[in-house]
Amino acid sequence: MTIDKTALRGRLRRNLLCALAITLLTLADQLLKLAAAAHLQGQHKTLLPHVLGLTYVENTGAAFSMLSGHTTLLSVGTLIVLLAAAVLLFLGYFKRLFADVCATLIIAGGLGNLIDRFAHHYVVDYIETLFVDFPVYNFADILVVVGVFGAVGYLIWDFVRETREKKKHG
Repeated sequence: MTIDKTALRGRLRRNLLCALAITLLTLADQLLKLAAAAHLQGQHKTLLPHVLGLTYVENTGAAFSMLSGHTTLLSVGTLIVLLAAAVLLFLGYFKRLFADVCATLIIAGGLGNLIDRFAHHYVVDYIETLFVDFPVYNFADILVVVGVFGAVGYLIWDFVRETREKKKHG
C-alpha cells in the first residue's frame, strides 16, 4: 500500500485549520460568556429596539431549557457527540470542505457549552431575540445551529446529487 503524501499533507493542513478554528471559536464563546457574566447580571440591555437584546441567564438544561437540572446527562451526551464528530472530522471521513466546516462549528459550539457545564453546572446564555418569544441563547448555540443546518442542507444536496447521478448512469 502506498501513501499519497500530497493527500496526507492536505488532510493534515485541513485538520490543523479545523483545530485552530475550533480553538478560536471556543475561546471567543468563553470570552463572550465571561463578559456577559461580568456586565449583565441582573440587567437587560437593548441593542436594537424590538429586535435584539442582552440578558444574563444561567441555563441548566439544553435547547429551550429541555432536561433542566440534568447537567450530568447533558454533559455525557454532549461529550459522546463531540468525540464522534471529532473522530470523523480528524480521520478525514468528510470528503468536502463544507462538511468539515459544519463539523468544526458543531464541535466548537458543543465544546463551548460543555466547558460551561463542567465549570459551572449551567450554560451562560445572554442573547435575547426581542421580535419573537424565543429562549435566550449564546454564541456557542449559534455555532451548533449553523453547523447542524449546514450539515442537513449538505446531506440533502448530496443525496439529490447522487440520485441524479444514478439516474443519469443507471
